Amino acid sequence: MHGEHHHDLSLEFPELKQHIHDLKLTSPEFNELYAEYEALDKTIYRIEEEIETPSDTYTEELKKKRVRLKDRLYAMLAAAGH
Repeated sequence: MHGEHHHDLSLEFPELKQHIHDLKLTSPEFNELYAEYEALDKTIYRIEEEIETPSDTYTEELKKKRVRLKDRLYAMLAAAGH
């Protein structure tokens, strides 16, 4: 899996880049979830690059958590855009 990139939200949702910026500045809840997402993404990247080598089960749980966080963040972004 070498070469996988980070799942940065501004790359995942380029059309929402301004909303991401605005919510990071104005919403403590969004900012906290965003920071958690970024930390989790960095951990998963380290695993995919074999810098860290935990069990596959643990890695899959981290990936599921990242998806849940991304879904919550997207919902907040979508609500801010309306």
